[in-house]
Amino acid sequence: MSITLDLPPELETKLAAEASQRGVSLSDYLVRILSNGGEAGPSSHTGAELVAYWRQAGVVGVRADIDDSQQHARDLRAKAERRERP
Repeated sequence: MSITLDLPPELETKLAAEASQRGVSLSDYLVRILSNGGEAGPSSHTGAELVAYWRQAGVVGVRADIDDSQQHARDLRAKAERRERP
């Protein structure tokens, strides 16, 4: 589906700059904003703000089977180091 929007030049410039910062095309960036209900994603500047955003988005806590995340990370790293390479 194609939609044509007449954006004010200032808004188009702002959105194009944000898309460029994220390394995506303006079209892809607008699709991302629209699919997220008008939010491009976290604009957090601190770790606490980012974690709060992830909690709200339902990302934090999705792996209830992992009790100790640091040990899990160490196990994954060790497994990767032992894997056979082609």
